[in-house]
Amino acid sequence: MIALLLAVAAAPASAVPGPAADDGARVIRESRVDEREVDLEIASPALGGAAVVRLLLPTRWAERPDRTWPVLYLLHGCCETADYQGWTWFTDVEEFTADQDVLVVMPSGGPAGMYSPWWNFGARGAPDWERFHVTELRQILERGYRAGSSRAVAGVSMGGYGALAYAYRNPGTFGAAASFSGIPNTLFPGAPAVIKGLLVREGYNPYALWGDEVLDHRIWAAHNPFDHVDRLRGVGLYVSAGNGLTGPLDRPGAVDPLEPASLASSKSFTDRLAERGIAVTAHFYASGTHDWPYWQRELRAAWPVLSAALGLEPGKSGA
Repeated sequence: MIALLLAVAAAPASAVPGPAADDGARVIRESRVDEREVDLEIASPALGGAAVVRLLLPTRWAERPDRTWPVLYLLHGCCETADYQGWTWFTDVEEFTADQDVLVVMPSGGPAGMYSPWWNFGARGAPDWERFHVTELRQILERGYRAGSSRAVAGVSMGGYGALAYAYRNPGTFGAAASFSGIPNTLFPGAPAVIKGLLVREGYNPYALWGDEVLDHRIWAAHNPFDHVDRLRGVGLYVSAGNGLTGPLDRPGAVDPLEPASLASSKSFTDRLAERGIAVTAHFYASGTHDWPYWQRELRAAWPVLSAALGLEPGKSGA
């Protein structure tokens, strides 16, 4: 993260204090990357420090200063060295959204923040990624960047979990949520081990997040989309994953262990939705690994679900 902040510091920037949230979270640095890309460094009480958010402004931003814009959050995955830059580094999201009247928001989620308030062995407190994204950042965007009230959220891997968790834990905030290779059932057999393994890999105590999945089952369940599917009724939902075998967008011989875990967790989640009579668009493709080429493809496939919640017509700019 330090290297990323230094990279932002090297760009043309304004250090004039920007808009603030109710709890004092505020923009402390704004850096223009190109005509549409803007990076915001935000001092966040919820995180106990600063984090960076990349915006893709609507193409007609300057010529329409009188209007607000629907908002699409795009969340990155665990252990992503590109962090908040991942979507613009590894996909064509800037080109894809050029003809859409939407404000695209790509926030840092930390190396393994899990888009969650951390339990911290009962102490709670920072980091609270959910409050940073859903409350602090939302208020800053509404007060300083003309964000409207129509919102959708999509994410990859850890971010896929985050998209669904944010949607059910914050009713009415997001009209649609999409998970690409996520873990929407965090208590599916094997899933806790995957999550704790990623935390250990990034240098965290694996029990600081939600405790132990058995002894602290109540905490784990409170953050598990599978256990709260009824709160997603009426939300546009898209869930996808592959089987981890070499697919059409992979280099020869590519295999990974994470995608099968995502597939199993995702299928259990969509099965639960079906049991409860909750609509979802599911795309479980046969071959494909846990990688950006598939997630770029899935963003396009999910666009009809996401754009409907944003009040846009698929493939066309909004009014």
